[in-house]
Amino acid sequence: MEVIHKIGRRKTAVARAYVAPGKGNISINKKDIAAYFTTATLQYKVKQPLVMTNNDGNFDITINVYGGGITGQAEAVRLAISRAMCEVDAENRAILKPEGLLTRDSRMVERKKFGQKKARKKFQFSKR
Repeated sequence: MEVIHKIGRRKTAVARAYVAPGKGNISINKKDIAAYFTTATLQYKVKQPLVMTNNDGNFDITINVYGGGITGQAEAVRLAISRAMCEVDAENRAILKPEGLLTRDSRMVERKKFGQKKARKKFQFSKR
């Protein structure tokens, strides 16, 4: 098996995952997963597709991620790994799809409009 390259996106974060057979090492932007995603919640999100498909220690994964915040990056990485697991074995799709791990979350920040304070908030109207 050769290296599988997949892309995941969330908000403005973009993650490129390179999955190759190995011992289970996950490096994100040339750092270990524990050094990049410091909280257990974000580490769980990243490893979720691997644990659900019983591929926890079977692949070495190298990830390049940029843009967005730390949570958006973790969810972008999760989508990229989920897509790669589907390419490894087509049966993994039936496991990941009901959990919503193959769905690209398309919610983005709404832009600020001119003449308004924020995207939806208006300037206060005062009648003197």
